[in-house]
Amino acid sequence: MKNPPAKPSQLITKEFAKQLNINYNNKKTASLTAKGAKKEDANAIWYSLEALESYIHYIKTHGAKDGYNVDGIRFYFGVYPDDEKHGEKAGLTTLFLVPTGKKVEDNTAKIQSFALVQDAAPADIQSLEPMNYGNIGRPPSLIY
Repeated sequence: MKNPPAKPSQLITKEFAKQLNINYNNKKTASLTAKGAKKEDANAIWYSLEALESYIHYIKTHGAKDGYNVDGIRFYFGVYPDDEKHGEKAGLTTLFLVPTGKKVEDNTAKIQSFALVQDAAPADIQSLEPMNYGNIGRPPSLIY
């Protein structure tokens, strides 16, 4: 490979990842036991590269049409409603993705407010749909 990609600055060690997963599992298990839960909850969510690449393409394309500079994806934890409509997922943990970015200003306004635009934190883009329904790591639970 001529120009290998730079190593991302957000990488963590496998040992730290394992500890984070153990902490999550222990905390979640304690919470479920206290509530008398009978189901084993998700402790991992998987998305295919194809699904992620498709979503990234979707949010970049549609975000630009809506006047946004899409700059990232925020991952939210959620819990499915505890009703039969959601089948085996009812009451269980999920992870959904929301695009973030900034509204693109016209050139005149951008020059005048450049510092303000640069300092603003990325916001969730409400005009684009979040992505959900990855494959959950249960049963059995996956341990990192």
